[in-house]
Amino acid sequence: MVAGTDRRPPPSTITITERTILMPLEPVSQAMLAQMAEEGAPAIHESTPAIARMTGPIMAGLTGAGPEVGTVRNLKLDGTDGRFRVRVLEPEAPSQAIIVYFHGGGWVLGDIDLQYDHLARLVVNQTQSTVVLVNYRKAPEHPFPTAIEDSYAGLRWVSDHANELAPEGVPLIVAGDSAGGNIAAVMTQWARDKAGPRIDYQVLVYPVTDCDVNTDSYLAPENQLMLSRDTMIWFWDHYLPDEEARKKPEASPIRAESLAGLPPALVFVAEYDPLHDEGIAYAKALEAAGVPVTLEEAQGQMHAYFQMINILPGALEGIRLVTDHINTHIASLVERV
Repeated sequence: MVAGTDRRPPPSTITITERTILMPLEPVSQAMLAQMAEEGAPAIHESTPAIARMTGPIMAGLTGAGPEVGTVRNLKLDGTDGRFRVRVLEPEAPSQAIIVYFHGGGWVLGDIDLQYDHLARLVVNQTQSTVVLVNYRKAPEHPFPTAIEDSYAGLRWVSDHANELAPEGVPLIVAGDSAGGNIAAVMTQWARDKAGPRIDYQVLVYPVTDCDVNTDSYLAPENQLMLSRDTMIWFWDHYLPDEEARKKPEASPIRAESLAGLPPALVFVAEYDPLHDEGIAYAKALEAAGVPVTLEEAQGQMHAYFQMINILPGALEGIRLVTDHINTHIASLVERV
């Protein structure tokens, strides 16, 4: 159950209470990891950022082009000390919402031109919403706080131009996976503390919410897969080398003084993921602060599966779960007006 359809605040749904292996790792994921091991592919943390980025076009080629949407525009926006790109994808029919999506990749990898364009097109068509992809600048060339400053500038631009992107008054939603989920969470806190823009819903897919790399899910041997503890440490070292500064809520949103007053949330974790426990912890912290939150788990799935469209069979199911929740929340807002 997700957001309610009456005039009361939507209820919380917290159903995952402990770390329990319920299903084996999905078979295609197992086969892909076995093939990578057989080919001797180096782990991300054994590479340089430049070498690690070379896998992006390969994965995008396997993903393929996404479906047609109404219109696509590419724009450049001004950041604090440079420019970054955004892509605006609109549906054929009038938009039901505006979704600002921040992609994953440990603040080092990822790009709106590759797999995330396909993902965004699916979200556009499945929610009949405008999706804005923010291509925030990456570490180590652009370390913390560039990614969140670019993202907030992108979010403000969307808010300022909302009536050009969708009919007046539609909901504004932030979403992201992994490091992008971290950014989306930070955006809700900044929007609350900086007097805007108003965000109506947040979707956090296996988000980075804390800098603690010693949780049970970080240390679990079965979770050292596409994303391992060593790889997350590599990402953190490139994004924010100062370990003490990582405790700031702008980097670890679970450490904010208060989570009260944030928008309703969907937190969607993967079962085989070093970030599993911090995702659950953030969902519970949101609920404790009075934020309506739904927690979902992709059983049998590993970190990074969500964007592997046409590569891992669970990706489309995961995207459909997210868009179903978005559609339900949009409907609840309409019925409460």
